[in-house]
Amino acid sequence: MRIIAGSGKGKNLHSPTGAGVRPTSDRAREGLFSSLESEFNSLTDLNFLDLFAGSAAVGVEALSRGAALVHAVEADAETVEIAISNFKLLQEPSRKHRVFHSRAARFLESEFPIKYDIIFMDPPYDLSNEDIEDLLDTIVVKDLLQPRGLVAIERESKGKPFAWPASMALEKIRSYGQGSIFYGGYSATVSE
Repeated sequence: MRIIAGSGKGKNLHSPTGAGVRPTSDRAREGLFSSLESEFNSLTDLNFLDLFAGSAAVGVEALSRGAALVHAVEADAETVEIAISNFKLLQEPSRKHRVFHSRAARFLESEFPIKYDIIFMDPPYDLSNEDIEDLLDTIVVKDLLQPRGLVAIERESKGKPFAWPASMALEKIRSYGQGSIFYGGYSATVSE
C-alpha cells in the first residue's frame, strides 16, 4: 500500500498482518477520495474521522491531501502502533492528527467537542448491520457530523443493506470488487 496523492504521494505505508486484516485497496481509496474531492472540491480545512482505522491508510491519505484535522480510531493495540508510524511518514504537526486506541462505539460516545466534515467507516465485513445502524444513530444523537457532511461506509458488495437514520439518506454507492462504499448524509430537507 502507498499514499496515492498529496504531500506524501508515493510513500509506502506499513500494513498489519494476519487473517483478519482487510485493508482498503489502493483502488477503493482512490475512488473514495475522488468522490470526496468531487463533493467538497478539496479536503483543505476539513475535519476527517477514520473509524475502524486499521493501519490508518485512509486517514493518512486524507492528511496528505490537506485535511485540517484527522482522527483515526482503532481497537487493536498493535495496529494502533502501525497507524501511528504511518502518520509519522507525513511529518505533519501532531496537532493535525491523532490516533485513538478505542472501540468505535466507545469513541463516538465520548465527549469530544468536534464535528466532522467526513466520517469514514471501514468495519470488519462480519460486523452486523444493526451495529452499523447503532453507530449512525450515535453520530446523529451526538451531533458529530457537519450539516453538509458526508459519511462513507465500506461494506461487502454482496451483503444485505443497512438502514440509514431517518434524518440521513443514502446518496450513492460505488463498488470496487468485493467491497462497496456507501455514501450518505443529512437529507436536504433536514439540513436546510
